[in-house]
Amino acid sequence: MKQTAVEWLIDQMFKQGYFDGNKPLTYTNLDHLQQQAKEMEKEQIQNAYDTGEYDCGCNGDSEQYYNKTFKK
Repeated sequence: MKQTAVEWLIDQMFKQGYFDGNKPLTYTNLDHLQQQAKEMEKEQIQNAYDTGEYDCGCNGDSEQYYNKTFKK
């Protein structure tokens, strides 16, 4: 089973020692992990959209859907 972006983020934070006090959680470190998790989440949303569009026989653009739904 694939990890969600949130599960991946928490797993990475544990693996990199942020929760046990071995490594300081700086803005730069957190920002880097956050950007990776956001990209993973975007891919998961687009894959789900594409699968749903394929299953219902519609033509849709997952990139447009993502930007319309999740971008401010």
